[in-house]
Amino acid sequence: MTEGTTSAAEGADTLTRLEQEGEIAADYLEGLLDIADLDGDIDMDVEADRASVSIISDAGGRDLQKLVGRDGEVLEALQELTRLAVHRETGDRSRLMLDIAGYRAKKRTELSELGAKAAAEVKSTGEPVKLQPMSPFERKVVHDAVKTAGLRSESEGEEPQRFVVVLPA
Repeated sequence: MTEGTTSAAEGADTLTRLEQEGEIAADYLEGLLDIADLDGDIDMDVEADRASVSIISDAGGRDLQKLVGRDGEVLEALQELTRLAVHRETGDRSRLMLDIAGYRAKKRTELSELGAKAAAEVKSTGEPVKLQPMSPFERKVVHDAVKTAGLRSESEGEEPQRFVVVLPA
């Protein structure tokens, strides 16, 4: 077997595994929506080597905001519960990402802009910039934006007060 064939087979296995994670998560979340008597459609995808599941609503998502909570706190908890449901079924740790009513997509855009702005400030002043405490998802988005801007960043502190520091090149 050639190296290209092995890589293609491994890629297909990974995709199949991630799709299975998405299906398990979708079933779990559909049950949750039924119990909570909320309307929402489930959308599954694979993004950046992780399963991605979104709950969307045609009705503007006002009811789904209950599942997002203040500053995404309920969303974070539901994501962890969904990851545990996937783990229970597969025996493997899941890195699944959950979005509800477009909250994470909007947040990703805002955080990318924040990371780019902080990087621009560091480039102009030459001094490190410390940002406010963030969740792991939020820090990851900022780290990616800083890297895209050609700088580096680190996370410092202890949860839940862990924050990003953008450093000069």
